[in-house]
Amino acid sequence: MAKRGKNYKEASQGIDEDRHYSPDEAMDLAKEAARAKFDETVELHIKTGSDARQADQLVRGVALLPNGLGKEIRVLVFASGEAATIARDAGADFVGDDDLIQTVEGGWVEFDVAIATPDMMGKIGRLGRVLGRRGLMPNPRTGTVLQTQDLPRAIDESKKGRIEFRMDRTSIIHAPLGKVSFDKEKLLENMAVLVDNVVRSRPSAVKGQFIRTAYITTTMGPSIKLDVPRVMEMSL
Repeated sequence: MAKRGKNYKEASQGIDEDRHYSPDEAMDLAKEAARAKFDETVELHIKTGSDARQADQLVRGVALLPNGLGKEIRVLVFASGEAATIARDAGADFVGDDDLIQTVEGGWVEFDVAIATPDMMGKIGRLGRVLGRRGLMPNPRTGTVLQTQDLPRAIDESKKGRIEFRMDRTSIIHAPLGKVSFDKEKLLENMAVLVDNVVRSRPSAVKGQFIRTAYITTTMGPSIKLDVPRVMEMSL
């Protein structure tokens, strides 16, 4: 059994591990339990009823959180020519083609979102081993492979709080909701949008209950079990 520190134990004292809390109650507890000296991230962890071994049951999507994430999002765009100029003018932090691809291939991943124009996909295919395991590989399904005219909107949304969520091999979705310093209402608004997008991303092949369990936690804090029916009510 993992050893827990003094702060973690103290933060856990007011949390009943056997109780299923409403989102409102859980958010209050999560904020109270955040004891770190930095502004912790509030996270939502959802266990789905999907079978991660089945290709037609994989869950993946995007959500534009209305209140952002409370941190600077660094956007990289693989583009050339006119598209590269538009990306720079739109506020992308890193823009390039062959030289940038080579840099990333060498292991540099100091960015949070990667976008590409369709003509670059053939070139960046070899970056899968670097970007794939980090969930940074541009993909048409998640709206990160875009025509030139769509770059400004995508860059703006990414800066504001557009996140990509995906189910891991244990059928769990892990996603940030914002910072502990956010007002509770803003965190709950972000949570409602995320839950709604997850529910909308349910594969048709999944039978039975889709969201099995859900927890809220902070970077260094304890997990707080949520009442799943109340979580489902958040779907817009």
